[in-house]
Amino acid sequence: MTVSGLLEIRELSLFRGARQVLRGVTLSIERGEVCALMGLSGCGKTTALRATVALEAFDAGSVDVGGFRLQPGPVPRESLLSELRRRVGMVFQAHALFEHLTAEENVALAPREVLRSARSDAGARARALLESLGVGGRAGAYPRELSGGEAQRVAIARALAMDPPLLLMDEPTAALDPARRGSLGETLRRLAAEGRGLLVATHDVDFARDFTDRVAVLAEGAVVEEGPAAQVLASPTHAATQELLAAKPRT
Repeated sequence: MTVSGLLEIRELSLFRGARQVLRGVTLSIERGEVCALMGLSGCGKTTALRATVALEAFDAGSVDVGGFRLQPGPVPRESLLSELRRRVGMVFQAHALFEHLTAEENVALAPREVLRSARSDAGARARALLESLGVGGRAGAYPRELSGGEAQRVAIARALAMDPPLLLMDEPTAALDPARRGSLGETLRRLAAEGRGLLVATHDVDFARDFTDRVAVLAEGAVVEEGPAAQVLASPTHAATQELLAAKPRT
């Protein structure tokens, strides 16, 4: 396989017992683009992201992140994944910040543990990232002291701490009001303009239409429709995309 993008997923399949969760997913992400992986709850979006960052084993296919190849079988030991962690960061739906660490400490942790950066250097980078995302004043706060929007920005800063070219996000708008959704969208566009690629798992149709370049619709573990966001969401051709649009909350 010739790798040209930041992320190349090829024929990814994953079983949980007798149930096939992913059915031959193929998807690529390039620098400078924001791609929405869309679908109703339970379609396999989160599982695809977790397999991409070696948090879940898969049974067939391959994942290539900037030249780092994951193969079917058990998840490699964390000690073998340092290069992957440099290439891709992930923002979880529930943020997953360490409750016993401050915002700054959460962001500085990976550079210290993986890159062996000096505490002072990791702290300085963490503060700079938090400042760039508008939460510099919350560097000393613990996760329980942060609002949902603040916690999300700290989680993005943590994902960016290793300066990865690829960023994955799982349902980032789930707990945000319209103003914060718009602010998040602008942040993602800025990150893409800096040369990163972003893959955002979401069922938020308006967010995908307004802030992503491309949409891939997942249904029953397979990509069933893919194309420019405006085109796919305005004129869907697959029943699963039509169902997704029909399920959009009325405002």
